[in-house]
Amino acid sequence: MHSRLSHDIKAEALRLGFFTCGIARADAVDESTARSFREWLAKGNHAEMHYMENHLDKRLDPRLLMDNLKSIVCVALNYAPQQRIPDSEYQIAAYAYGQDYHDVVKQKLHALAAFISQRINEDKQEKEKLHYRAFSDSAPILERYWAVRAGLGWVGRNHQLIIPHAGSMFFLGELFLDMELEYDEPIENRCGNCSKCIDACPTGALTPVPGLTLPSFNAEKCLSYQTIENRGDIPSSLAEKMGDSIYGCDRCLQACPWNRFAQPTDEPLLQPKEELLGMTKEKWQQLTEEDYRRLFKGSAVKRAKYEGLMRNIKAIRNEQDQ
Repeated sequence: MHSRLSHDIKAEALRLGFFTCGIARADAVDESTARSFREWLAKGNHAEMHYMENHLDKRLDPRLLMDNLKSIVCVALNYAPQQRIPDSEYQIAAYAYGQDYHDVVKQKLHALAAFISQRINEDKQEKEKLHYRAFSDSAPILERYWAVRAGLGWVGRNHQLIIPHAGSMFFLGELFLDMELEYDEPIENRCGNCSKCIDACPTGALTPVPGLTLPSFNAEKCLSYQTIENRGDIPSSLAEKMGDSIYGCDRCLQACPWNRFAQPTDEPLLQPKEELLGMTKEKWQQLTEEDYRRLFKGSAVKRAKYEGLMRNIKAIRNEQDQ
């Protein structure tokens, strides 16, 4: 039953539009990962993202997030865009082109849970309630760790999950289940000696560590952090590296050789609005709060807020005017 149900879960995940699906046994994260994460926090490399410190016990042991948790179904949803904002205009990270991924992924996970419920209750006189929880960057979970455990890919030097022959332009999601399933095996890291993502980072947010595969990551130096999470002024030393990026930064993704395999997503909810594709620098500079709300209704860009987005545009203009 475990093998057949696991196979059916993966097949249904693909039918729902996920690119891939794997299953990991729920347990505490390994000691090496727990130690590395604690050290990362202790060094302050999470900058002002203090929420990363919250619920540390649950982040390192997902069984504390749900009673009787046994299996973690991990999924990846492709967001590689079919169309892009012209290179001559201000840029936003490709993941934010369409609707908010939190909602899109969780909607599909709830549909997957409904399928599982139906499968386990087939031919039963008395229906059994499926206990589950669905997440997508919405709980204290080490998502990439569990995606690796579920065999989806490996964590590359840019600290993103890389799926073999597909790249790293994927949203991740997890379905917690209180049932035993057939579990997948992790795959080996295939970054080799490549350091293109490290070389491409304009601010040095990624720093090689002797003896370790993964470089250290300093969020405060990351342009994605500065343009999205940071609520204060952007330091001029970093603002001068922004180029035309007003929300997020895709440079380490664009440099990754594995992303040459990326195929445009066909998910309707992740397609950009025509208005977004038609935005010019002049239109961005004159953007009103009302325009912002209409343009980014239901979008992940709302995390930066109107004030944050206009701050980013102003920072770029100030640097370019000098």
